[in-house]
Amino acid sequence: MQKYIGNLLHQIDSESEHFDIYGYDIIENSLKMIDFIQLRLDELRGKIIEYEFSSQEEEIVFFKELKPQVLSKQLYYNKIYCIESKFPTASNEAAKRYLNNQLHSLEYYFNRHLDFYQYYRSGSTVYDKFYFVRGNVDPKLCTESSRFNSDLKFSTVYDFKVAKIIANEMLRIYLNRRLRTIEDPALFVKTKKSRRTWTGQKNALIELGYSLYASGDIDHGNIDVKEIMDTLGEAFNVDLGEYYRAYIALRERKKDRTAYLNSLIEKLTQKMDEDDLK
Repeated sequence: MQKYIGNLLHQIDSESEHFDIYGYDIIENSLKMIDFIQLRLDELRGKIIEYEFSSQEEEIVFFKELKPQVLSKQLYYNKIYCIESKFPTASNEAAKRYLNNQLHSLEYYFNRHLDFYQYYRSGSTVYDKFYFVRGNVDPKLCTESSRFNSDLKFSTVYDFKVAKIIANEMLRIYLNRRLRTIEDPALFVKTKKSRRTWTGQKNALIELGYSLYASGDIDHGNIDVKEIMDTLGEAFNVDLGEYYRAYIALRERKKDRTAYLNSLIEKLTQKMDEDDLK
């Protein structure tokens, strides 16, 4: 099932590469992405209805980790459509107020659901059988009315909320970048420069890109994986379009999942030792 979800996410990411998320056609393109992802969700729903999980643990992994990755993409583009279709054009100040209000709404959602954020982010599992198993609802723990009208064959109590958390994190990045396009449009003017060519393995550069994303050291973390991969690909004249599939393969390694980063440490240490001897 993980490989199947990885393939769906790869399809979604590949489709999103056809347009600039900060471009003039974002409203039209976000609608296209919503429809594109809905078809994949319909496909996934049909598969899950027919699929028999081997264990409760496998079902929990699907509804806690896998399905939310796909659903969050749709929530993300749907929210972008809503934001951009109501975007004020009166002045830069009005635009900035509007975007800041959107950021505040994300903070409000976070504060409203702080207990679940802490549960999810801490990696806790004590209530997983209530939150992420279909038809296993304890009303003392799950008080939200949405549990009564959800798709019981394809939903649990909180898989939507996990997807919402992921989507909101992506939206925070989007909104902060959107603010910067208003404050300093020159930051996003692309200029042609002479490029170096990446001569190592493509997966090594992807591993490096994901490590930079995980570090949060670029733009204070206000950048998504796609932007990092696009930047590295542009800088080193290489197409990193298969980056998510490569990441899944790296993540599923039994040993040495960060082989390239480890090799960099070894080579740099060796270089330092050699320089000390000179």
